Amino acid sequence: MHPEIAAEQAYIDEAYACLESARLRALDLTGMVEVGRGGTNQARFEREAIWDSVAGRLEELDLGEAALVFGRIDQEEDLGSNRYYIGRVGVWNETQDPVVVDWRAPVAEAFYRATGPDPMGLERRRHFVSRRRELLAIEDELFGDIERFRDGSQKLRGEGALIAALETERTGRLGDIVGTIQAEQDAIIRAPLAGVLAVQGGPGTGKTVVALHRAAYLLYTHRFPLEGQGVLVVGPNRLFLAYIEQVLPSLGEAGVEMASLADLIDRTWVDDRRDSEEIARLKGDLRMVRFIARAIRTRQRPLREDLRIGHGLQWLHLTVEKSVEIVTEARRRFRTHNGGRKFVETEFFQALALSGRESLDPEGLAERLRGDLKVREALEWMWPVLTPAQLLNDCLGSHALIRAADPELADSEVDALYRPRLKRAEDVRWTASDAALLDEARAALGARPGRRDVEAVRTYGHIVVDEIQDLSPMDLRMLERRSLNGSMTVVGDIAQATGAWAHNGWESILEHLPDRRPVNQYELTVGYRIPAPLMDVATKVLVQVAPDLTPPRSVRSEGDAPRFIATKLADPQIGLVQVVKEELQAVGTGNLAVIAAMSQVEEIEELLIANQVDFGRPTRTGLDSSITVVPVGLVKGLEVDAAVVVEPERIVGEQEQGLRALYVALTRATKRVAVVHSEALPDVFL
Repeated sequence: MHPEIAAEQAYIDEAYACLESARLRALDLTGMVEVGRGGTNQARFEREAIWDSVAGRLEELDLGEAALVFGRIDQEEDLGSNRYYIGRVGVWNETQDPVVVDWRAPVAEAFYRATGPDPMGLERRRHFVSRRRELLAIEDELFGDIERFRDGSQKLRGEGALIAALETERTGRLGDIVGTIQAEQDAIIRAPLAGVLAVQGGPGTGKTVVALHRAAYLLYTHRFPLEGQGVLVVGPNRLFLAYIEQVLPSLGEAGVEMASLADLIDRTWVDDRRDSEEIARLKGDLRMVRFIARAIRTRQRPLREDLRIGHGLQWLHLTVEKSVEIVTEARRRFRTHNGGRKFVETEFFQALALSGRESLDPEGLAERLRGDLKVREALEWMWPVLTPAQLLNDCLGSHALIRAADPELADSEVDALYRPRLKRAEDVRWTASDAALLDEARAALGARPGRRDVEAVRTYGHIVVDEIQDLSPMDLRMLERRSLNGSMTVVGDIAQATGAWAHNGWESILEHLPDRRPVNQYELTVGYRIPAPLMDVATKVLVQVAPDLTPPRSVRSEGDAPRFIATKLADPQIGLVQVVKEELQAVGTGNLAVIAAMSQVEEIEELLIANQVDFGRPTRTGLDSSITVVPVGLVKGLEVDAAVVVEPERIVGEQEQGLRALYVALTRATKRVAVVHSEALPDVFL
């Protein structure tokens, strides 16, 4: 027991009391503006502004089960012997003296960065190991003359808090690492805002959580202008977003928008379904930019025959030649298709007005004839107002229109793009691979008249992208379009690139991102999640899929080696069900994922049901069960206590990047891995 644990517990109790006082003060602000029946609009506006501010502050101060304080730094005497407690949010007492310093404040940087050779002005760095409000242990790191700090304990390293956090059982949600951020992680978190920052990190190095902490840090440090411009976090799918959704609120930042690429279009249109790799690769090719442009151009058409409209006692005419002039001029003048509709209408009615024997007012004529069926048909033929869904529903529903959009497509590619046309485009369910096509169409079509506020592409002051190694050039173009100023944080692992557009290096990714400033590249080298015995086996696969990458160095050198069980899956003695029970018992109240190829998921679920084993499936709220059956294509980025990998040979054989998919499966667990197989193991294990 550390001799100062009682004193530090008393200080933590005081910090919580100050936190509660801050909550009460925030609530008191709601009574500053009271608006009665005769209140002015100004008073109502002030009330709403105050209530919004109070709600934001209360959300920031709501820590849930997380500990408020996780460390302390003592500065050297020549710096004033200042002592600062580092915590999740800043807390002050009634005299406005700091009780807890926000982890993102400049003075807290030394807590994460100080080393023996460069103590950054510190004499002591103290780590707290806590369970909610209860202080369980203290560990000190001492700098400089340590003799006067000795208390009989020989432990001078601050690794206990880190190891305790790593050994904590998984909950199905990603937790923050704010109390255990390491130096190489902190360098990324606190890197400058401008430009693209790219992070290569192997499994378990914390790249996802580092990217999220960076978002929280940037919002704290650059509150203006980022709060107004917005921060966007993009994940590979909605399961992954559910897994990470608690991190930023736990750090006091709840205003960040989180989305998959499908969500950036419309979650009611696009779901997480994936096309086959062949189709996904075609839809992700930059050839689709030209395809969309030509598909729109085919909807900008002169009349096929002269238009003749009766008006009063005379006939009005619009010739084919004049319609050619109108369409050609609209194409020249307007960058977006829908933006040219008003011009086409104006020129259309102007031409009709001039064609009569008597002088007519074009605007009055438009009012009278706009509802005429022949007029509406002519305008819709020449220049229809389109949504992205309408354009693609029409184009992809016709082999002829697909060929017209790109005559160079092979027959197999035309067949791959074709999908039966629905009567209502709003009823089409698009795949994740269609998201970039819909977005390209939206950018080229532009907002419909009168709907700019809801249909314009939203831009952000900073964008964080996880698992970027799987995004196609069209996906990356979609992200670049949303960057207001080129400020992005992108993280990934080339060895885990398993999609149809799996990249073999960072160059092919970065060439599609904003290039307004030089790219800053970092690499995370230390693995925190995966014990060395598990990483050693996964490394056998790594050297095959990405020989140029160095495997992460595991913090935890000890742990259980993976088990390889050769058996029939349904064997009641040593089959899959028995292995699942054994692994779950070994991790206690932790969670377990059964990871398999997509073709085998249903078979595994039926086997578990037949043996009365309760399990769950991945949902939009994450991995909510102690046992979850997960297809290998959805498991990337997640972490569990134990993993049972089923038939690795089938995982390898079913995907183009099969060995990389196997590498992903082997690196999800923090404690135990079992490999169950009836087929021969891949050669990489032999």
